[in-house]
Amino acid sequence: MDDFHAINDEINRRAGRKFFPSVVVGLSLVALVWSALAFRREIFVLLVIIAIGLGIREITRAFGSAGISVSSRALLLATCGLLFAAWTGGVAGLAVATAIFFPILLIDVLRKGPEGFVKNATATTLSLIYLPFLAGFVILLARPHDGLHQVMTFVILVGCNDTFGYLVGVLIGRHPLAPKISPKKSWEGLVGSVLFTVLGGSLSFHYLLHIQWWLGALAGLMIVFTATSGDLIESAMKRDFSLKDMGTLLPGHGGALDRLDSVLLSAPAMWLALELVKRYL
Repeated sequence: MDDFHAINDEINRRAGRKFFPSVVVGLSLVALVWSALAFRREIFVLLVIIAIGLGIREITRAFGSAGISVSSRALLLATCGLLFAAWTGGVAGLAVATAIFFPILLIDVLRKGPEGFVKNATATTLSLIYLPFLAGFVILLARPHDGLHQVMTFVILVGCNDTFGYLVGVLIGRHPLAPKISPKKSWEGLVGSVLFTVLGGSLSFHYLLHIQWWLGALAGLMIVFTATSGDLIESAMKRDFSLKDMGTLLPGHGGALDRLDSVLLSAPAMWLALELVKRYL
């Protein structure tokens, strides 16, 4: 037991956060997603809206700390519109809703006058694309009749990338991947992400989606790239804002954005990959 506590303390020290609470939170989120999709997929849409709403609260606070004004209410309204349009109208609905809400948000920024308009409008546009628009592709994954299997496959791939990249990096990581952006990320952790995400992709594609395993392996490689890039992008934002985490909502994870970063950039890639497989293979 003492050895177990010693290992746990060493992992916590290296990672800079508590490991086992983060595991419990992560598994709880997976169970919540599965339950919503298995019971009624409309509940999953509501969960995504809530998650993106929490992310909007965090990103608007971060912009506010830098003297940039972004309306969380307007973005929350846009989130509801974009995700509802994605659920009812598919990718066309998501595109049209984005085209409608983009000028509405700019007009809302304009009401505050010309001072700081460019930086406020730019931050608002980034928030619109980064949060509700990219999250719309998670809704698109859940929309078909096999939405449960598609989303759970996506969760497995992103989870393998994040979890095993984190574990391998903490245990044997020695060579920083991007020291100026995320000092704790290592090349060893990236290798762990590749190996286990490729394995997770092969198994989940074969057993959940009934698609050739090698396509799952390719999807795993793609998710490693998008999820790692998403994590680094959010880390760069935090460093620019001089923040350790975007929030403290989730023990061991930080804020909602700290959990969503890899998901948001990976969802469009996963949706596109599955669409290409369905149409051409």
